[in-house]
Amino acid sequence: MNWQTWHDEYDRPNSRLAQRLQVVQDQIRRALDGASPGPLKAISLCAGQGRDLLPVLKEHPRRDDVRARLVELDPRNTSAAQDAAAAAGLGRVEVVTGDAALVDLYQGMAPADLVLACGIFGNISDDDIRRTVGFCAQLCATGGTVIWTRHRGAPDRVPLICDWFEEIGFERQWVSDPEAGFGVGVHRFTGRPRPLTPGERMFRFVESDVLNESSST
Repeated sequence: MNWQTWHDEYDRPNSRLAQRLQVVQDQIRRALDGASPGPLKAISLCAGQGRDLLPVLKEHPRRDDVRARLVELDPRNTSAAQDAAAAAGLGRVEVVTGDAALVDLYQGMAPADLVLACGIFGNISDDDIRRTVGFCAQLCATGGTVIWTRHRGAPDRVPLICDWFEEIGFERQWVSDPEAGFGVGVHRFTGRPRPLTPGERMFRFVESDVLNESSST
């Protein structure tokens, strides 16, 4: 997968990815609107070019309250994200080129008020989805929000992912309609964040043919 050209779908207004992006951005705005006064922290896993968070921060009244860390493996994408943040005057946004699955990259930022896990759950195994959900209880502050995505193709794992979040102290805020053709979920953490576990890996991306084979067995 070329994760730079993957972003081209965002520029096609009627594409499913562009529609999903709009929904994610709307939910980010809602999360920032409802956040408590004072400094806020945001982290984005597999942030790509930052198209979900950066355009929202650019225009949002809370922009100067938000310290953000975007983690992305592809240096072409991190370069684009850095340019976008600089152009928007978002001096409190840090873009890190690295493996977003590594817990160590969130030291100093977790627990955060906003955690974005978009574009991940459709590319990893069910076991790793559940594992990553578990780590969200380390990444997210009490009262903080996790926004995540997953396709609605068979098998539809969105209801199961909701269950996994809710089993560990997250409260469902919103989930997109199945008829939308994509899944976006918003969960608020009501528990106490667990200490960040250094040296751990949350997930590994899997080739689509391997995922399809495992889903059919």
